[in-house]
Amino acid sequence: MSRAPASRTLKRKAQPTRGRKPAKKIGLMDKAVAALPVSEQTLRKTTGWSMFAVACAVLIAMASWLGIPGTIGTAVAESVGRAGFRVEQIEVTGLNRMERMTVYAVALDQRSRAMPLIDLSEVRSRLLDYPWIADARVSRRLPDTLVIDIVEREPVAIWQSQGQLMLIDVTGKPLEPVSPDAMPALPLVIGEGANEREPQYQALMQSAPALKSLVKAATWVGDRRWDLLFDSGERLALPEGEAAAAKALAKFAELDRTDRLLGKGYIRFDMRDASRMVLRMPSGSQSKAITGEGA
Repeated sequence: MSRAPASRTLKRKAQPTRGRKPAKKIGLMDKAVAALPVSEQTLRKTTGWSMFAVACAVLIAMASWLGIPGTIGTAVAESVGRAGFRVEQIEVTGLNRMERMTVYAVALDQRSRAMPLIDLSEVRSRLLDYPWIADARVSRRLPDTLVIDIVEREPVAIWQSQGQLMLIDVTGKPLEPVSPDAMPALPLVIGEGANEREPQYQALMQSAPALKSLVKAATWVGDRRWDLLFDSGERLALPEGEAAAAKALAKFAELDRTDRLLGKGYIRFDMRDASRMVLRMPSGSQSKAITGEGA
């Protein structure tokens, strides 16, 4: 019996398909674009605007460097503004006490709202003229937003001078007047130039932290030393000089901790003489002095 020949399957060489382009290989950049939360059309449009803005900025810079009249540079900048790069929004952060409308007024006080013509350093400089503003950062966010980040000063005390009450910051800078009927719970410093001595007063109170909450007011006397008035009514006269005053206040705090000087009927403690402390009683009572180690 004859056998039928075994069937064989032949692999045919793949022939290129005519009229069909090979599949395009997806690159890393294409994947990155696809992952963005915006459409490719939007991305291309945004990129185009950005390149246009950069080109205009370069033209203006070259015009200034070559000495081309300013009107030409201004005309280019105005063209950029008409193309959509014009201040339409102002974003302000960091405000607590400063009036927001005041910041808007400063930012919009420009000869033009075209983005290239906004002088960021000038806006910042004018903002720093306001007492409440310690620092300001001004920047552009294309196409139409001016971003202003404000750092405000913090009031740490109330300064009383010539019958007026004024909030001051840690450097002693006056911030704004305050009404006697609406005084915040802040330390009170009294006297001509007392505001400028605020950093010195803060350092002084660090030598006796336990007494800080008991001090009602501090008076800068004769532009040379401090008197402290306590909530309980007594007054403490400190010596001249930062080191001597700090040493005397620390000693007073120690004596008050051991002997409870405050609230015992004294009206004044005089520590201007480093060798002794004089305790003054109400009128008609005899004063006494603590000398040596007790002082």
